[in-house]
Amino acid sequence: MDYKDYYKILGVDKKASADEIKKAYRKLAVKYHPDKNPDDKLAEEKFKELNEAYEVLGDAEKRKKYDEFGENWKYYEQAGAQQGDFDWNRWRAQQQQQGGGQQYNAEDMFGEGGQFSDFFEHLFGGGFRSRAQQGRSRTRRGGDLHATMDVSIEDVYTGATRQINVNGQKLNLKIKKGTADGQVLRLKGKGSPGLNGGEAGDLLIEVSVVPGAGFELKGKDVYLEVPVDVYTAILGGKVQVPVPGSALQLTIPEGTDSGRMFRLKGKGMPVAEGGNGEPGDFYVRIRITVPQNLTDEEKAMFRKLANRDQ
Repeated sequence: MDYKDYYKILGVDKKASADEIKKAYRKLAVKYHPDKNPDDKLAEEKFKELNEAYEVLGDAEKRKKYDEFGENWKYYEQAGAQQGDFDWNRWRAQQQQQGGGQQYNAEDMFGEGGQFSDFFEHLFGGGFRSRAQQGRSRTRRGGDLHATMDVSIEDVYTGATRQINVNGQKLNLKIKKGTADGQVLRLKGKGSPGLNGGEAGDLLIEVSVVPGAGFELKGKDVYLEVPVDVYTAILGGKVQVPVPGSALQLTIPEGTDSGRMFRLKGKGMPVAEGGNGEPGDFYVRIRITVPQNLTDEEKAMFRKLANRDQ
């Protein structure tokens, strides 16, 4: 059985931090996601590999165990053995030397195939059994699957429902108000199927909030640049601010400079349902626009204001 280099699959160094591993996984998962590569078997296999690699390297305990075994990995914590390293080949050779009648193989030890590769099942799978015991296999819960989903600032500001396709089944996923960037949504029972009647794992979807429609998110605060004509900037007035899902009026004082920032307290990202704390603020950055295609009369007026000779 070939050793699977999960670090190489994710394109990260063995000393990579948990955050670096997560970022690498998210980038590649988006690239090879089945929705973006329909009917592409190579992309599908690559996506499965990425999920398997992140299932291990994204979990501190599994990563520690994986690093401990390395390329010379050994089977670990097999049923009937003491906790510690277990070398299947050496154990089998000893049994044959001792004239043991029972013969075992990988299928006997780990049951039938699952969502992950044989390497994964061998490294993290359950106990071994003889062929005579196949009818009495213990159940095993299916593994969790990981995915990422890009959502807009507007979606997490107002709340939204997104339809996703999971193994050919269309599901409605609710994005609640105040859902944070990096938050993980759990769909129970939508992961890998269980073994021998065991319950299915869960599908864990990490939310990635992306900028859009001019909005920028920093923590819980929302930023937006709003154009203001030069006349309103000089004389003062009111402008419409397109807050997600609605609009607000902002009073512009006389003599407002381009780049000036206005704060709308409490109008940023709302508090998540059932959460604590205060909502964020909404910041408006003014960008003064210069009128185009002026008439000769208008140009003359501006020259007069600038005290220039006509």
